[in-house]
Amino acid sequence: MNYLDIVQILDSTIRLATPLLFACLAGLFSERAGVFDIGLEGKILISAFFSAAVAAMTGSVWLGLMAGILASVVFSGIHGLAAITFRGDQLISGVAINFLAAGLTVLIAQDWFAQGGRTPTLAGGARFATIDLPFADALAGVPFLGPLYSEAISGHSILVYAGLLTVPLTWYILFRTRFGLRLRAVGENPGAVDTAGVSVTRLRYSAVLICGVLCGLSGAYLATGLAASFTQNMSAGRGYIALAALIFAKWRPWHALGACLLFGLLQAVSNRYSSIDLGIIEIPNAFVLALPYILTVVILAGFVGKAVPPRAGGEPYVKER
Repeated sequence: MNYLDIVQILDSTIRLATPLLFACLAGLFSERAGVFDIGLEGKILISAFFSAAVAAMTGSVWLGLMAGILASVVFSGIHGLAAITFRGDQLISGVAINFLAAGLTVLIAQDWFAQGGRTPTLAGGARFATIDLPFADALAGVPFLGPLYSEAISGHSILVYAGLLTVPLTWYILFRTRFGLRLRAVGENPGAVDTAGVSVTRLRYSAVLICGVLCGLSGAYLATGLAASFTQNMSAGRGYIALAALIFAKWRPWHALGACLLFGLLQAVSNRYSSIDLGIIEIPNAFVLALPYILTVVILAGFVGKAVPPRAGGEPYVKER
């Protein structure tokens, strides 16, 4: 493996980590407020479909993006209604959202486009174009740093850079604002927040809606940035991987970035190499392709250390009278 191969893998890592990063930060907001959300997968999927469908019909990727975010926010509202207002089981609500999204996307896609549950291929203004950062061409010939800057860092779509900027923004909101302080508090001790005169319901709905917006960005990038159309179940477990990354990161934004880049790196390696030759043994293709999912199982099984979720996570809040 030469240096150019490493740069190309890093380029793929950033692209593949972006939908995971949006979804992971979405789960971070929701779970920090005490609302567990297994339905990230479904929201990514419904957003991917509507963003690709509207972009295909209108020729505008920005209208597609807004449609994807709106669809995801609607699904988040359903989850919020079940989990916050009606105090239902949050895990069951999340699973139901995943099944609903998987069925609806195929049904509507077949009815609208009659292409076997796919949307038409996107091109031109219906897809997010790549952006060349300043001096990318001029620095391309500089040894070592030139290819890293021009190939791996430059040349991504605007949503990739938006995803990276969302990390410090999330950290600032959660740890440097009054809203973030209250959001974290409601995930730990909603009774204390309520006693202080702050609405627990409003805070949790705010977190759930932010979760919907970020999942919408994840799905829209998947269908109109990373790929060029919607296909059945194209989220391919990314919502579950994002949840595993969130646990791996112990519900912290900067650690979430590192966890998502790790999963992105594993996906990039599995996409590039059909097998890995370690000299003594050769790791087979099936194992390489399964690397991201194997790491997910390892994390969820608790082999990476103890991860303590917000204390009030998953518990509906009942106001004492």
